[in-house]
Amino acid sequence: MSLQKPSPCKVNLILNILGRRADGYHELETIMQPVRLCDELALTRAGAGIELTCNDPGLPVDGRNLVHRAATAFLQAAGIHDGVKIHLEKKIPQAAGLGGGSGNAATTLLGLNELFGLPLGADRLGELAAGLGSDVNFFLQDQPALATGRGEVVRSLAVFPALAGTAFFLIHPGFGISTPWAYQNLARFPEALQGRPGRAAQLAAALHTKDWPAVRAEMYNSLEAPALEKYPVLEVFQKFLREYGALATLMSGSGSTTFAIFETAAAAENVREQFLAFFGRNCWTAVVPV
Repeated sequence: MSLQKPSPCKVNLILNILGRRADGYHELETIMQPVRLCDELALTRAGAGIELTCNDPGLPVDGRNLVHRAATAFLQAAGIHDGVKIHLEKKIPQAAGLGGGSGNAATTLLGLNELFGLPLGADRLGELAAGLGSDVNFFLQDQPALATGRGEVVRSLAVFPALAGTAFFLIHPGFGISTPWAYQNLARFPEALQGRPGRAAQLAAALHTKDWPAVRAEMYNSLEAPALEKYPVLEVFQKFLREYGALATLMSGSGSTTFAIFETAAAAENVREQFLAFFGRNCWTAVVPV
């Protein structure tokens, strides 16, 4: 028996860090929006143990890979001794702030649960997801969501009217930003490290209107403070996107992907061509309708 599952990514419409916790993690509030740009997972009941393959030869296929770790956690929790073969087809760039690996882990949990007849309930899957990484729980559902804690406490939100008909233009500059590095360097930016609570709720309220000046005023990413200082080209990208009519632009997660929101996919495609003509074609880019 086999199963094919798309594995989407996300952007953070706000990432507000509220301080460092006693356990070493950072308390945060974030609104994550699903992006229908997907990796693909093929899962099959076969053989013994876990056999993971991937189209990207640079990705490990052992316990260092979140898909392998998710499969291990699921099989142990469900008490299943059958073997599984999993093929991961990567399309989402890595170290990009788009949550590709977290989405792969969540999709593995959901896919294996379906493949083996739903032995685990939603709460148990949530516990497994929280143990795999801070963003994994978000991908167990498919709505915009408010995430708190270290990102593992997820509350689904209604679709935002402001985003109806819009499109994301995503730019990955060809280099990644280490998430541990970004958080470690927040200490040099006290205002970004100790954010004002409640900003995520204010953004959610603005996104339920068509008041884009209000939305732009609330979109914020604490991790831009260290990232844009070290990689000023990302700020240059944002300036270009604003000049070409972006409704809003921001870095997603810990970077390095910058995204912009445009009124239509056609408008985003037009700016994409302008961007590539100006900056060259070394960047990875994508236009994804909301």
